[in-house]
Amino acid sequence: MKDFIEFIAKQLVDQPDQVAIEEEQHEDKMILKLKVAQPDIGKIIGKKGRTAFALRTLAAAVGKKAGKKVTIEVLD
Repeated sequence: MKDFIEFIAKQLVDQPDQVAIEEEQHEDKMILKLKVAQPDIGKIIGKKGRTAFALRTLAAAVGKKAGKKVTIEVLD
């Protein structure tokens, strides 16, 4: 899961070496905290949050197959 989201994020940004994901587990929920370089935050969020929403949708779909709830937080 973490590797999947990291791969997608690296394809979207200009500085892929700055992409980092921290994983937190809470009972049946997994929180992925996505950190990118400051100039790339807009590319991860997208217009009106559409890119971030798409990332969250993909993560939720993959997580559902594994029987977990997955949330992505974009950190600045």
